[in-house]
Amino acid sequence: MNSRPRIVSDFHKASASQGPGTDCVEVAHTDDGGRAVRDSKNPHHGTQFHSPHTWNTFTTALKTHTL
Repeated sequence: MNSRPRIVSDFHKASASQGPGTDCVEVAHTDDGGRAVRDSKNPHHGTQFHSPHTWNTFTTALKTHTL
């Protein structure tokens, strides 16, 4: 059974989504090089963990608009 990676940084949300009424996610680094993601308005309602490969694939797709 695989254990969850450990969160090794603070959670941060995008600077473009600062201010009242903004909905966003927060992202933190994990000890395996992946990322932890949670809802900024409900941070205690769960965290998703993404492997380094999955996170890289996701961010590459965002940068190249292939989602």
